[in-house]
Amino acid sequence: MGKIFYIFGKSSSGKDTIYNRLLSDKELLLKSVILYTTRPKRDGEKDGETYHFTDESGYNRLLLEGKIIESRAYDTMHGLWRYFTVKDEDIDPEKNNYLITGVLESFISTRDYFGKEVVIPIYIEVDDGIRLKRALERELKPENRKFSEMCRRYLSDTEDFSEDKLKAAGIDKRYINNDLEECINEIKELIRSEEGSDK
Repeated sequence: MGKIFYIFGKSSSGKDTIYNRLLSDKELLLKSVILYTTRPKRDGEKDGETYHFTDESGYNRLLLEGKIIESRAYDTMHGLWRYFTVKDEDIDPEKNNYLITGVLESFISTRDYFGKEVVIPIYIEVDDGIRLKRALERELKPENRKFSEMCRRYLSDTEDFSEDKLKAAGIDKRYINNDLEECINEIKELIRSEEGSDK
């Protein structure tokens, strides 16, 4: 039985950087699960690599086919954006170990779908002040500059990742991303220990 390692955390916590570093480590033998979204592509993003980009009709088709594992919707400054995980040919936890990144809500739904013994949480935590600085630096780039959306996302994190919600989800371990290399090495230790737990 393989494992699904699920990385999640507040916005600008570094989870995407950590995800990419772990996925590129050939020794870990992790496969990616690419999420689906109805939001527009950002500069540098590629369909089928960053996300599977679709629209509302594509989402509804997959929903009718019963292929959506979990889904969440955000009423953003730019309209309704959906992010969701699809049970497609890319996911077979009987054969492989996977790495996914998302939010607490999506982790819970994926864990409930596949089981606690399969889906392993990796909650990334960073000081709120550092996160806000990182988010602002990203939005100051000419190709971004969506400050209203940045503020909405930052404020919603307070509720989405409240201590009560983390406790209810059974999240007691935090991976503190003050030092990127230390954080990644700690997560690698977790992955190696879980990979060997079924042997």
